[in-house]
Amino acid sequence: MVVEVRATPAQEVETEQLVTGCEAIAEAIRLADVDVMAAYPIRPYDGVMQAAAKLIANGKMDVEYIVADGEHSQFEIVKHACAVGSRVFVGSSGVGWFYAFEAIAVTAGLRLPVVAICGNRALDDPGAFGTEHNDSLATRDLGWLMPWAETAQEALDLALMAWRVCEDKRVMLPIAIGLDGAFLTHSQQLVKIPTQTAVDAFLPKFDLGDRLLHPDNPITIAPQVDQDWLMEIRRQNDHAMRQALTVITEAHADFKRIFGRGGDSPFLDEYMTDDAEVVFFGQGTLALPMKVAIRRLRTQGHKVGLVRLKWFRPFPTQDIVRSLTRFRAIGVIDRDYSFGSPFYGGVLYNEVRSALYSQPKRPTVVGFIAGLGGREIEQSMATEIFEKTRAAADGDISVGDQCHWIGVRE
Repeated sequence: MVVEVRATPAQEVETEQLVTGCEAIAEAIRLADVDVMAAYPIRPYDGVMQAAAKLIANGKMDVEYIVADGEHSQFEIVKHACAVGSRVFVGSSGVGWFYAFEAIAVTAGLRLPVVAICGNRALDDPGAFGTEHNDSLATRDLGWLMPWAETAQEALDLALMAWRVCEDKRVMLPIAIGLDGAFLTHSQQLVKIPTQTAVDAFLPKFDLGDRLLHPDNPITIAPQVDQDWLMEIRRQNDHAMRQALTVITEAHADFKRIFGRGGDSPFLDEYMTDDAEVVFFGQGTLALPMKVAIRRLRTQGHKVGLVRLKWFRPFPTQDIVRSLTRFRAIGVIDRDYSFGSPFYGGVLYNEVRSALYSQPKRPTVVGFIAGLGGREIEQSMATEIFEKTRAAADGDISVGDQCHWIGVRE
């Protein structure tokens, strides 16, 4: 399905296609003129590789497509290709992501701007092909930038922004885009596909500069520095992650100017929050059922809204503080778990509590774990989340400072 979309003064003429989230990522690979991509199939991310292979077979994309012997090898391939100046792409899911973990850790330590997706799925054992965020979130402390997409359109747009942000010389860190398994990777949606001219105006050519591994540029890659320089190098990576906030903000502004979309904030998406007293907070596709619940609750007179996190790393602490301190209570919904963590909450729950801890006006934060393994967040579950969050706002201490598992059979 292809139809022409009317251009605005700030836009190039785009086409609209009915594609999955994986197919949208493949279109981004084509538009970004990626040099090298590596592949090893594991569901649900492998839809990207199938869509990319089809684009190559149909003569629509020219890229060095390398099928590896496993997930670890494919991440090693793109790491080395990036070091010699290639724009790269790779991806995985679930335990495949973990099999590549040595290469994933090294890529961040080497400050190589590899772009990857993680088609989020439950970890084995026991396993499931549906969404959980623990595969991506295991990378959270290694130095990878980590956005999450809500829709196939946002998946394409985030991918184009990913090369722009991570290849910026102020950043030079890898990026892992989270795509919820099945809900986004395999569900078809109408997506606006930018023209090559517009993408070229937004995304400059990749240039490693004096960090290019080349015989004419003698440098050391992956040295064993021991205690002499390790802390200094870690501090450089920390500085790069801090700089990423500025670079993301700049890229978002340019993207919105050229393509006319992206929302008001690069980091947060707010829904019906202007007069809200309590809000839901989460990331990825859980926003879709929660928006349905909010509209239904609004008809019943409840002042409720949603704040969706677009970028988990770098964590936009100041933006979150400015947004969430306006409300009486926050219901943080995790599609992950962090066993043994404070209050036995999920990862997002404890990140939000930490961000708000020192604020003089601090809303009550209630944690929820829901939708693991791809389980749908049904409207009855959304209602339970709202009722517990509202009760906490009204001072019910039995629901605050703890995490609730939603939709679990007794």
